[in-house]
Amino acid sequence: MESEANVLGGELAACSTDPMTGFMRDGYCYPVARDPGRHEICAVLTDEFLQFSKAQGNDLVTPRPELNFPGLDPGDAWCLCVPRWVEAHEAGVAPPVVLEATSEDVLDDVPLETLEGYAYDDAEE
Repeated sequence: MESEANVLGGELAACSTDPMTGFMRDGYCYPVARDPGRHEICAVLTDEFLQFSKAQGNDLVTPRPELNFPGLDPGDAWCLCVPRWVEAHEAGVAPPVVLEATSEDVLDDVPLETLEGYAYDDAEE
């Protein structure tokens, strides 16, 4: 892992192992040199975001077994691409972010204050 710290400065926590996420499918959201999409933000998906992403040409709902992709549902935690999350933020549909599982490298593009405004609170469920 290039960065093993999260946006809060602590050790990077796992985002999700069910479904298994991360560019390397190891459960973690961190920079990988060969990942042009930058799957570094751990987000808890909402229906609103999933519909937005599909409208942008990235269908995260439909299972793609040939790519070992289960299809995602609202409430699933998933490593999102930094540019897509920023687009969703600008469109007012960004999903909540699990700060402990989001790579500190995201801070190069998104201020901590912005991420904190979307901090996922598992008490919301």
